[in-house]
Amino acid sequence: MSIYFDNAATTPLSQESKTAMMEAMESFGNPSSTHSEGRKAKAIVETVRKNIASRLGCKASEIIFTCGGTEADNWALISGVKNCGITDLYTSEIEHHAVTHVAEYIEQNGLCKVHYIPHDKNGVHDIPWLENELKEKSELDQKVMVSLMHANNEIGNIIDIQALSKTCKKYGAYIHSDTVQTMAHLPLDFSKIQLDFAACSGHKFHGPKGVGFAFVRQGIICEPFILGGAQERSHRAGTENVIGIAGLGAAFNLCFDDISLDLIKVTEVKKYAIQRLKSEFPKVQFNGLSGDLDKSLYTVLNFYHPDLHSNGMLNFQLDINGVQCSGGSACSSGAVGGSHVLNAISSPGGTRISFSRYSSKEEVDKFIDVLKKVKSEL
Repeated sequence: MSIYFDNAATTPLSQESKTAMMEAMESFGNPSSTHSEGRKAKAIVETVRKNIASRLGCKASEIIFTCGGTEADNWALISGVKNCGITDLYTSEIEHHAVTHVAEYIEQNGLCKVHYIPHDKNGVHDIPWLENELKEKSELDQKVMVSLMHANNEIGNIIDIQALSKTCKKYGAYIHSDTVQTMAHLPLDFSKIQLDFAACSGHKFHGPKGVGFAFVRQGIICEPFILGGAQERSHRAGTENVIGIAGLGAAFNLCFDDISLDLIKVTEVKKYAIQRLKSEFPKVQFNGLSGDLDKSLYTVLNFYHPDLHSNGMLNFQLDINGVQCSGGSACSSGAVGGSHVLNAISSPGGTRISFSRYSSKEEVDKFIDVLKKVKSEL
């Protein structure tokens, strides 16, 4: 028996993505070459770019392919701060390290001042506090950037990104969002959501690893993060990963076009998991807002139980019993000090289970059986 409940870390590759990559392998040309083989490869890249842009309500020129979400976040924050003349960056202690570590770099290198938005014990940000800060900076004619993830990868909290972007524009602030967990999972429309920068990783929605894209709003000058060529309209040097982009495109189309169906199906799986956990383990607690179906991402559930987590070995015990899940983000699993997100909300610990379109209630039942077995052996 093997149950994969770590889809916030990475998802299984879809058959559609595999097929698209196999087909792309036949087009071996360099997409920068002007001969026929080069044009075949270029056509794959540009078709995927146009398909993504049409679904996100943006221009194809606003989609720049990268090696993943981390690169997209780094580029937006570092180049954005430099090129937009940012004096103050507002972010959060519970962002992904692709943002928090970059914020630390920005401050340490004197690129701008960094401010951390307060949050409560559930990880809910104090948006009125932020709005007051933006108002004050606007009156001083200072240029500001806000960086908040659309949905937290560990505790699933969702922010109203459309309302936040509207607030930022009201005070002339730039806004970046790490949308890695919501891209192709929630219906994003950049013609309505006034983001300046966003990030995507293909492997979060059944595409391949090592490929993603940055969204950069037209009109924003953002110097390339990687130098050495004129690829991606001179935004990112290096030969495009044609095979990876083909797989990304197929996975994006599949998941984006099925968002409504997946949302209903996976929400039911998460709802069932919450019910079973509450029924079998009455002392269970849910970290952040992950136990609230209306305020959290339907793919993420983070729970804590004083008995199950008492010896700090639950995730290991689950693994040896065939259940793959996480104690936090996969990028920091095993890190000394545990999850920075759970630490920031003063949680005593937790296990993140995360679902995909391939998850089922039957798997939840087996997961509960394993938890009961582990508890009986304590």
